[in-house]
Amino acid sequence: MPLFDLPLEQLRTYTSAAVEPDDFDDFWDRTIAEARDLPLDAVYVPVENHLSVIDSFDVSFAGFEGARIKGWLHLPAHREAGRALPVVVQYIGYSGGRGLVQQDTKWAQAGYAQFIMDNRGQGYGGIVGETPDPHASAGEVAYAGLMTRGIASRDDYYYRRVFVDAFRAIEAAQSHPAVDASKVLLAGLSQGGGLAIAAAGLAAGRLDGILCTMADVPFLQDFPRAIDIAPRGPYPEIASFLARHRNLYEPALAVLNYFDGVHLGGRAAAPALFSAALMDDVCPPSTVFAAFNAYGTRRAAPEAVPAKAIEVYRFNNHEGGQEHHWVSQLRYVAELLGR
Repeated sequence: MPLFDLPLEQLRTYTSAAVEPDDFDDFWDRTIAEARDLPLDAVYVPVENHLSVIDSFDVSFAGFEGARIKGWLHLPAHREAGRALPVVVQYIGYSGGRGLVQQDTKWAQAGYAQFIMDNRGQGYGGIVGETPDPHASAGEVAYAGLMTRGIASRDDYYYRRVFVDAFRAIEAAQSHPAVDASKVLLAGLSQGGGLAIAAAGLAAGRLDGILCTMADVPFLQDFPRAIDIAPRGPYPEIASFLARHRNLYEPALAVLNYFDGVHLGGRAAAPALFSAALMDDVCPPSTVFAAFNAYGTRRAAPEAVPAKAIEVYRFNNHEGGQEHHWVSQLRYVAELLGR
């Protein structure tokens, strides 16, 4: 795949044309308040994982409208008794779920608590999932996939539910006695990166203890540009839907503006490490840089903008930096925690 997006020097200053709704904060204030009116009811059940160095727990908690959201909690088996651990709240990519219990324990292997959130209505591609999406709008007319599910209404749009789940996942992780609630690290790749950005924005001013956001080639950013130029992956679901529903472009964008990571991430207060791949035709680099450049800029004072950095992988597609970026994340977190 050749370079197809803006040159790197233009990416460094690129800003999205996405329009933030006037009632954006009111919408999310109401949404989060309604979610928190319901008991979190986080449940942790020990499970056998056949891994001698990791202890695992089957997790469930109340997400959007109280629906039960699954997850895993992994802990180092030989952790120091009585010492709470920093926790990585990990979000999963598009169509994926939490996987099998022993499938991903790398953050726990590195000595952290690792909380993996299942994606409601996903887990049908690549990594298995177990959380249904019971919302009534899940059965409405939509293009195959999830990107246009409930797109006629901001209240019914699929990602309203998932973003609330992602927020409540932080609260669920913080509730476990082995977790240091003051040391929460948000992480994810692709859709997972988009969820980490959204959760960071929603947590700002509502939850303490968020130390950083690690968004790897994040999805759900800069919708106006993404649906125009992305030739592959989930964004074309929206373009394909609009190819038949030709009169819905402006109404669809009006809904998507409430869920754009450019706006949500702009409210984030935690430091961040992003990554972008310049040959990425699933999450084009301009959309990633739009999110990175906007991240934290909606703080009350310019000096409150959090520290942020972005790793650029010039010759990679949506796989991004993979094992190389994992090393960068390990170093980043260790430095952040003073290890």
